Amino acid sequence: MKITWLGQAGLMLESNGKIILIDPYLSDNVKYFNPKNYRRQPVDPAFLAVKPDIIICTHDHLDHYDVPTLRHYMDGERSLLFLGPTSCYQKLGEWQSKHNCVKFDRHTRWTQDGVVFSAVAADHSDPHAIGVIIDDGEKRIYVTGDTLYNTDVLSDVTGPLDAVFLPVNGVGNNMNMTDAAAFAAATGARVAVPIHWGMFDALDPAAFPCPNKVIPALYREIDIDPR
Repeated sequence: MKITWLGQAGLMLESNGKIILIDPYLSDNVKYFNPKNYRRQPVDPAFLAVKPDIIICTHDHLDHYDVPTLRHYMDGERSLLFLGPTSCYQKLGEWQSKHNCVKFDRHTRWTQDGVVFSAVAADHSDPHAIGVIIDDGEKRIYVTGDTLYNTDVLSDVTGPLDAVFLPVNGVGNNMNMTDAAAFAAATGARVAVPIHWGMFDALDPAAFPCPNKVIPALYREIDIDPR
């Protein structure tokens, strides 16, 4: 499994010959609704040329369910699989007839091309928000989506994890760095990757107090097997 950070909470996974995008935010859409949250990092157009097989949106906030980015990928001729909770699913409109759109709420499992996707709880201001555990038979990772530290969320997360990807920005009903480090430890994941920083803020991820952290670089592959 190859994993690339797209900025904010966006990830691109490449596994079993398929491309999976999670919460891709490749526009400056948030700025038009909240001017202080403008992009601090430019969009790399190379990722707009990607042809995803699967798109996952964890909840209905502009930097996760980003309509301009989704329109770019979903208005073309190519059909894809979309996984998203009720809050996203109910906004898809005509995309539902064009793509295989799955209402991916907590406790839902979907298997595609040898990869198993399991929706787990998240505690966020979108009541339908989810996290997702992805298992391709070689790696098993947990992308929390936006969430606070919540024991009910942790109760959904079982089994060994190679990596957990989690927010550390501490605003908007997301964990701060201290709670995110404790949350990562509670999951038992081998490595913890802090995301949801650097797009709308000047946070320094080096302050994330997690001994097994792997700090991602924008638009670069993330090494979840550090030596």
